[in-house]
Amino acid sequence: MEAEKWGRRIRAFRKLKGYTQESLAKDLGVSVSVLGEVERGNRLPSKELVEIIAAKLNVSVNELMPEDTEK
Repeated sequence: MEAEKWGRRIRAFRKLKGYTQESLAKDLGVSVSVLGEVERGNRLPSKELVEIIAAKLNVSVNELMPEDTEK
C-alpha cells in the first residue's frame, strides 16, 4: 500500500515535469524497469532514490512524499 502511494506521487510529478519513464530513468541512472516498478507500487523506493528523484524533478522530498506518510 505504501509503495503504491509513493509510486502514484512519483508518476504524477514525473508527468507534470514532462519526463517520460525512459528519460527520467536515464537521468537518474536507474533502469526503466526499476522506475516502472516504483511507479506501479511493486517496489518501495529507497530514501536515496527518493532524494535523487526529488532533486531531478526540482521538488522537495516532502512534496513527493505521500500525505499520510511519517516524516
